Amino acid sequence: MRRATIFVLFAGGVVFAVALIGLLFFSWRPATLRIAVGPPGSDDVKVVQDIAQGFSRERHYVRLQVVVTASAAESVAAIGRHEVDLAVVRADLNLPPDALSVAIFRKNLVVLWLPNGGGSKSQKKESNITKVANLSGRKVGVIGKTPANVTLLKIILAESGVPQDKVDVVQFGTDEVGEAFRNSKADAFMAVGPIDSKITADAIGATTKANSSPTFIPIDAAEIVARKHPVYESAEIAAGALGANPTRPDDDVTTIGVNHLIVARKALSELTVTAFTKQLFAIRHSLQTEFPGVANIQVPDTDKAAAIPAHPGAAAYIDGNERTFLDRYGDFMWFGLMILSGLASGGAWLRSYIRRDERAHNTQLRNRLVDMIVAVRESGSLTELDLMQKEADGILRDTLNCFEDGAVAEDTLSAFNIALDQFHNAVADRKAWLADSLSSRRRSSAV
Repeated sequence: MRRATIFVLFAGGVVFAVALIGLLFFSWRPATLRIAVGPPGSDDVKVVQDIAQGFSRERHYVRLQVVVTASAAESVAAIGRHEVDLAVVRADLNLPPDALSVAIFRKNLVVLWLPNGGGSKSQKKESNITKVANLSGRKVGVIGKTPANVTLLKIILAESGVPQDKVDVVQFGTDEVGEAFRNSKADAFMAVGPIDSKITADAIGATTKANSSPTFIPIDAAEIVARKHPVYESAEIAAGALGANPTRPDDDVTTIGVNHLIVARKALSELTVTAFTKQLFAIRHSLQTEFPGVANIQVPDTDKAAAIPAHPGAAAYIDGNERTFLDRYGDFMWFGLMILSGLASGGAWLRSYIRRDERAHNTQLRNRLVDMIVAVRESGSLTELDLMQKEADGILRDTLNCFEDGAVAEDTLSAFNIALDQFHNAVADRKAWLADSLSSRRRSSAV
């Protein structure tokens, strides 16, 4: 039975050790995440590919598998269908509810300007366009084919008091701006991109005479737009941010910003997202010399009231609340120790239960030993005392066997030793008394 108990405890310990080793293995093995980004050939794709190569080169915990999509909208659809774990998307797209922000990939600004030296036949009237409200009755060319830019323009017009049907909106591809300007297809142009966007700079250059500056239109309703639509924010285009010769713009211009984000599925492990976020901001510094676009990556808003909440794993790293190994698995380890303790207690109880008959038998033997003490003191025969001594030896042997098997506790053995000592003392006293009686009888007979 003792061997069985030891086996149960050993088996339980082995199971716990295997479970712990398995947990460590699955916790520390590299995780490969699929990230959607598009369109093909864009700077966004190049930046993500550089990040993926950096992760792989430095043997990080998280590896990236880049999935190139046709557009940011397709990336949204991919993460919504759970085909990818991460995606680079624009914040004002129709994101699925389980997409949570991990990082700001880049900040986009709306640039709204009037061309000079050409354009529409109504060019002579353009000196009167000083704000968005003056665009009523005009044609606005939106750079880029994404519907999100048109939606944003309509929001700007609505909050500026311009009926949407009063403005003719035309979309151009990034390579069609020059032709659109030469063919007088727009009175004003709008582009959405990072402040250092080559697309925006080329579009402004294509609609501007050499050594001159276009007229930039401030968006005075930026604060109202930001309050009503939390995915947008009021921002400033700093003087000279779009060109230094000539200065473009020549003064700060109020505008609207919208972020491109790296988002993750809510179901993605908090540990994995924390590791990814840590790696992302660690590698950003080493890659920005090779690819300056990486420097645009920033931490997201971790406020719970944010328009797109941060993933708990990203928030833990950003806010300095990252959980340690013991924080994550301490409960599991304590639970395992409790199970082992329970197995030990259960084994001891089972062993005691199975030995109950043996304990009862040993109790009878101990009682027999006590009864024999009384019998010894009344015995009148040395032969009888020798037989009881022999029986006591047998009781001692059985008791020691029960103790080794665990049927007899240590305190019970101590009580038995006391009874055994009393028995031996009684036998010794009785034998001495019988010897004296015999000697007295012999002396009496001799007299």
